[in-house]
Parts: sequence; structure tokens; C-alpha cells
Amino acid sequence: MNLQQNQALIAAGLTALVAFITYWKCRGEGRSAENSNREFFLAGGGLSWFYIAGSITITNLSTDQLIGMNGNQMALLAWWELAAVAGLTMLAFIFLPIYYRNNCTTVTELLEKKYGDVNIRATIATVFLLGNILIYQPIVLYSGALMMKSMFGLTMPTVLLAAIFGVAGSLYSIFGGLRAAAITDTYSGVLLLGMAMLVVFLSLGAIHWDFSGIPPERLTMLGGPDSPIPWPTLFTGIIFIQMFYWSTNQTITQRAMAAPNLREAQKGVMAATAIRLLVVPAIVVIPGIVSYKMFGHLGDAAYGKIVWTVLPTWMSGIFAAAIASAVLAHFTSLLNSSATLYVCDLHEKYIDPNPNVARLNLISNVVFVILAIAIVPIYAGAASIINLVQQLNGLTSMPVLSVFVVALLFRGVDARAAICGLVAGVAFYAFATFVWAPLHYIHMIAITLFFSIGVSLSVNRLVFGGQAELRLTRA
Repeated sequence: MNLQQNQALIAAGLTALVAFITYWKCRGEGRSAENSNREFFLAGGGLSWFYIAGSITITNLSTDQLIGMNGNQMALLAWWELAAVAGLTMLAFIFLPIYYRNNCTTVTELLEKKYGDVNIRATIATVFLLGNILIYQPIVLYSGALMMKSMFGLTMPTVLLAAIFGVAGSLYSIFGGLRAAAITDTYSGVLLLGMAMLVVFLSLGAIHWDFSGIPPERLTMLGGPDSPIPWPTLFTGIIFIQMFYWSTNQTITQRAMAAPNLREAQKGVMAATAIRLLVVPAIVVIPGIVSYKMFGHLGDAAYGKIVWTVLPTWMSGIFAAAIASAVLAHFTSLLNSSATLYVCDLHEKYIDPNPNVARLNLISNVVFVILAIAIVPIYAGAASIINLVQQLNGLTSMPVLSVFVVALLFRGVDARAAICGLVAGVAFYAFATFVWAPLHYIHMIAITLFFSIGVSLSVNRLVFGGQAELRLTRA
């Protein structure tokens, strides 16, 4: 048996071990016919802080982060992870108490309750769903396939590797719901974080901890005007990006909403915050910087190249298992979130209020997997995965966040006015970022948020004759 076969067996064995642990932890967890939504999509409210922390961590951190951030080959990208500390803190102490007080299954359910209109819930759910289908799910599959190809020099088509990941990941979501997703996330996360930290130390050892010869702009944490993160943006758009992603994003918040109580949820979120602060920044930038010193500019192929170079050959199979498990876990989380949005916010509201949730979950997962695989080739030509994702996120993130901000800060706003603000915000950001581009897109993100809020309040007053009032009591 040759070395490559040994590595493949190790990777397959460890990936199967994670699958077995997930099955073992989920066995005997029957689903209540009376409350199957909660069982499938909130794990019956039974996730402990440990699984919440693990699931939140790996739902965000997977190959798209490792490849995309290291692909920039500069320290500056660590700001995305450091700023996430603020976003997670807002989730724990501002948004989670609101979601728990309002007994929400989806974040969009909160909007229905605040605006008194089911259509705004469905509108925002559709936006989230399209984001998952068109952006997040295919990118996870593409980056996972790219990682495997760059590590092992595989020649098989990227879309075929992506399809293998997609089909395998869907099995967790179909048969185990959120409980299986959270358990897979957690144990995959332990493996991935351990291996990723090992890569950091081996990378530093490969250059003897000597950063000389690397251009200063790749080591600085203060980005210039033409950098991916100009330093003034730390005080404008980045904070609002974090608020949206961590506090109103269904894929993330769904994990924290599945605890038995608010306190347990907050413990899980704060544990995820500690991991984000102490571990993640190093693993998403240091290997990329080292690869620049060793190999020059490689773009999104940098992480796979450095891993292949510094890891002992016998450990390549273990790392491959960590990557494969993380891709499966991340994709499973996205699928479960997409199914939740479709079933709870669209199907039950407009088609059948009492569907067979298990069957509907199966059908929706199959459809979402097929779409994700079909879209994978579109991302093959991207110069930088992470920068492309952040730019595309801006199209909907701030307009959607404006709907939440208006709902939580004001009374008396018509849902139709909030939707007008959403549509106007999408159009404004698209024009100002992809056509006019007067400022860096992160600055435009902050401007778009306030523009959308302003349109909502103006339309509410001038078109619908409403009078918005600040909420003086808790939401």
C-alpha cells in the first residue's frame, strides 16, 4: 500500500469516527410529533453550552475562512476575527435575551411579532435563503474541494469533489437535524483547531520565526486606503457587519437559540468568543504570511501549499480528515439553517401549516444540495474568496439589519415601509459599490445601513402616514 493510500485511509477513518460519534450522541433522541419543528431545527432545546460553542465556531470557521483569509497572505485580515468578538458579545447580551423572551425558532419570527406582519418575515427569510443557496453553500463546497486538490495534487474535477462533500454533508442534516449538525460541528472543530494550530507552529518553525524580508504592508495591522481593510473602516462598517453576521444571521443564532435556557446559551456564545479571540486570528493569517516568504504570492492556493510543505507526511491524512469533517459540518449547518427558514417561514405560512417536517426536511435538503453543487463552478475564477464574499454580503446584510434595527428601536413602523428601506438599501449599495464606488465598500456598508433606516422611516411617514416612536421599554 503506497503513502497516498495510507493517507486516504487515515482521513476516511477519522471522518468516519466523527460520523460514528455523532450517531452515538444522537441515538435514542426521538422526535416529538407535536413539536417536530423544535426537534429538527432547535435540537429540542437541549444543546449544552459546549455544543453551542463548538457549533458556532465551526459554522463560521471552515475552509472558506482558512483558504480565503490565508490567501490574502497578510496580517490585516485578522481584524475580521478580532472584530467578531464584538459581534458575539452583542449576540450574547443584547439579541439573545430578545429572542428568548419572544420564544423564537427563527430570527425572522421576531420580525413578524414586532411588525405584526407575516410577509416581512417571509421576505427576510427569502433573502437569507437566497444568500445560503447562492453564496455560502457553494463557496463551502468549492473551498473544501480546492483545499483537497492543492494539498494532494488531485486532478479530479473540482465540482466532483464538491459533489462528494455536498451529498455526504446532506445526510447529517436530513437524518439528524440541528442536533447532529451541532455535534458534528463540535468534534470536527476540536480536530480542525488542533491541526490548524499545529500548522501555525510548524510554519513559524519553517522560517525560524524570522519575518525579515516580508513586505511591511503584509505584517501591519493598519491598512492603507487600497488594502482589503483600510484602518478607518474599523470604526465604520466593520462593527455593523459583525452585528449582522453574529446577531441576526439564522445560521449562527439558531445554535444559540437551541439551549434549554438563556444562561446556557450565553455561556456557549462566550466560550465561542474566547476561541475567536485566542485561537482563530493566528490560524487564519500566520500560515499565509509564512507562505508568502517561502513561495511568494499564491492567492487562495497558499494555505494548501504551506500545509503540504510543513506537515510531516504521515500527518497529511489526519489534516485531510480535519478539513473533510469541517467542510461536512459547515455545509450541514448551512443546509439545516436553509431548511429551517424554508419550512418555518415559508412553507408553513403559505402552503401547509402542519406539514410532515421530516419529509419536507428531506426534500428541501436534496434541492438545496443540487443547487449548491450546480453553482460551484461560478466561484472557480474568483481572485479572493473571502473578499468576494464580504462584498457580496454587503448587498443584503445592511438592508436586512436595518429591518431589525427599526423593529427593535421604533414602534408604529409599517412593515411595508421597512421592506421599502430594504429594497432601496440593496439598490443603493449595488450602485455605490459596483458602479460608482466613491468609497471603500466597508465604508459604504455603514452608509447603506443608515440610508436604509432613513428610507424606512421616511416612507412610513410620507407614504403610509405612520408616526415612528422610539421604544422606551425592552424589546
